[in-house]
Amino acid sequence: MTYATHSCTTSLIVPFNQLQDGFQQERMPTLKLRQFWLDNLRKLLIDNQDAIITAINDDFGNRSADETLLAELMPSVQNIHYCKKNLKRWMKPQKRNVGLAFQPAKAKVMYQPLGVVGIIVPWNYPLFLAIGPLACALAAGNRVMLKMSEYTPSFSGLFKTLIEQYFPADLIRVETGDANLAAEFSTLPFAHLLFTGSTAVGHHVMRAAAENLTPVTLELGGKSPVIIGHDMPMPEIMQRLLFGKTMNAGQTCVAPDYVLVPSSRVEEFITQAKITFSSLFPSVTDNPDYTSIINDRHLARLHDYLDDATSKGAVVIPLGQNEKEDRRLPLHLILQVTDDMRVMQDEIFGPLLPILPYNSLEQALNYIQERPKPLALYYFGYQKTQQDYVLKQTLAGGVCINDTLSHVAQEDLPFGGVGGSGMGHYHGHEGFLTFSKAKPIFSKKRFNGAKIIYPPYGGLILKMLYRLFIR
Repeated sequence: MTYATHSCTTSLIVPFNQLQDGFQQERMPTLKLRQFWLDNLRKLLIDNQDAIITAINDDFGNRSADETLLAELMPSVQNIHYCKKNLKRWMKPQKRNVGLAFQPAKAKVMYQPLGVVGIIVPWNYPLFLAIGPLACALAAGNRVMLKMSEYTPSFSGLFKTLIEQYFPADLIRVETGDANLAAEFSTLPFAHLLFTGSTAVGHHVMRAAAENLTPVTLELGGKSPVIIGHDMPMPEIMQRLLFGKTMNAGQTCVAPDYVLVPSSRVEEFITQAKITFSSLFPSVTDNPDYTSIINDRHLARLHDYLDDATSKGAVVIPLGQNEKEDRRLPLHLILQVTDDMRVMQDEIFGPLLPILPYNSLEQALNYIQERPKPLALYYFGYQKTQQDYVLKQTLAGGVCINDTLSHVAQEDLPFGGVGGSGMGHYHGHEGFLTFSKAKPIFSKKRFNGAKIIYPPYGGLILKMLYRLFIR
């Protein structure tokens, strides 16, 4: 049976239709079958850890093996565990209340799989950002097609091979190819499409999906701010901040993008940043713990940001030696930044950290409020009243208090953006709900109490009902 009707390449139509046929044959997979799928996905990861680490390292030039374990493999496995553990409860129909005027009757919500789900995976965390939505989609009972990034050919090829070994072709398909294939991919009539990537590309994905009225979840990015309070010791701040900024060399959608620092603490911030960075990374060049920039194009983009900022009056402080052939770029602090600098206009996605002094918390929050809503926001400070003030006066995809990045790894927290940083959520229960249809069901038995409201209208009982319920 043929389902795809838009102008897609044959290489995409055939697997898409195969997945659709698989869904037609198994429209409501059992709990046991879904748990088997999740177990198989976990087994794929556990059995092939070394190959996964090697492939991602090959794509980056150098990707810290520990970062792949900590930021990709471990949260992926834990997410699968969490989905399997809670799946029975998630699948159970929920009883809902029936209004007095409609008694006797029952109401419930039944959760059903949507069909074939599309997932477009970025290059920066190619495993975690594939497994996260994939596990949720399988838990919800769907068939899945993934488009991997052309910037990670080694891992993308490995992942495609592994999926074909562990899963039938009518359940999961992995596609590899360039941006043209990604454009074709987004035109397929998926039941739901999840895209992780830049805001600019997100516009194109949403526009293409609209042709099929395909609902989308967009996990974008933007400029995630850090606010430094007055009361937290700077050494404690810097460890947590730099861990989040240097993870994957800053190539993280929720990486701290710029830091708002009290004017009185700027020098302290700079001094401690130097001390902490050198303790985390005594050297950058040839250090296996420090990840490379993904390719020459992105390295040139980051150097262009630095050159542009310097030409417009910024002061740049590198916290390590410049990279050689391996694209390992040390963390750079950038002072005296202005809005006309590209580093303050674009999502940085690398180890550059602008520092903006502020004189009052209100001033810092006004700066954030005047800009597009970020995917993440980080506040460092122990005072509960200040924490609550920041939470209530800002709108962001997610927040960490006295930490960075960690909210993304919490299985029971939804992950998603707002406004320019994205729409929709996944992870955990929210992921199950995103890839499910919550179908409302109202049912009555033989006795029909609603007869009293049938025409002809104007009777005494109707008048009594109006007085009882319209007040």
